[in-house]
Amino acid sequence: MTPITEVEGRRLALSNLEKVIHPATGTTKGEIVHYYAVTAEAILPHLKGRPVSFLRYPDGPDGQLFFTKNPPPGTPDWVRTAPVPRSEDPKARQVVIDDLASLVWAANLVVEFHTPQWRADDPAVADRLVFDLDPGAPATIAECCEVAVWLRERLARDGLEAYAKTSGSKGLHLVVPVTPTPSEQVSAYAKSLAVEGEAALPKLVLHRMARSLRPGKVFVDHSQNAAAKTTATPYTLRARTEPAVSAPVTWEEVEEGRADGAGLVFRLHDIAPRLERYGDLFASVDDPGSAGRLP
Repeated sequence: MTPITEVEGRRLALSNLEKVIHPATGTTKGEIVHYYAVTAEAILPHLKGRPVSFLRYPDGPDGQLFFTKNPPPGTPDWVRTAPVPRSEDPKARQVVIDDLASLVWAANLVVEFHTPQWRADDPAVADRLVFDLDPGAPATIAECCEVAVWLRERLARDGLEAYAKTSGSKGLHLVVPVTPTPSEQVSAYAKSLAVEGEAALPKLVLHRMARSLRPGKVFVDHSQNAAAKTTATPYTLRARTEPAVSAPVTWEEVEEGRADGAGLVFRLHDIAPRLERYGDLFASVDDPGSAGRLP
């Protein structure tokens, strides 16, 4: 029998809670749902008001993975959706996760959460800038840390403050709160800094995705600032063998990570102690008072 639970007055059917999703650690679906429930206070501000795209992995990372922007079949009528016009479908809508009940409902689907840099009530007007630092082997997250420190200092010269998180995969994400700005302008500025980084650190940085150029360097992916693109939400689990988390980190951790990056891997059970110690390191990202204006 599928257990029914009540969350904030909403009745939810939670299925297959004993199913192992992350085989390396034996992490079950029930543990995943519990993780999101206890992490809700931290993750919800980064989801709230933004149309969500889901990477679903209901049979684990070795099963079928599929990315969807449309509300999944069976989405309850109490889960908020918002219009997100697309060129191929001007009437398209996407889920918006604004509350605990919606978060637990989505967690039961076994998903990664991905969001754009803008809110549903102001499409294609970004309030965040993002860089995805992606290392090409034999480069690792240690090289990403080196590039992140350079970018932080460069952004600071323009009056912008960067916050870092692990991608939950191989690299780092830098997120910068900005005053609402058309996505194309944010994209152009981000690209200019990626190009500048390649000029300043030619042996380390790439601003182009070309695979042939990647070995030993860090691709500074600026493309996720385009209005149609999304980035893994802070605190989302990733579809990996182990339950890796896209976890906010301190700049001290980033600076120390330049040695070997060994301490910059966080899994599901690491997050509660980090939240107790640091609080939400990304709290200021969604604070309009922290936003800087692009030059």
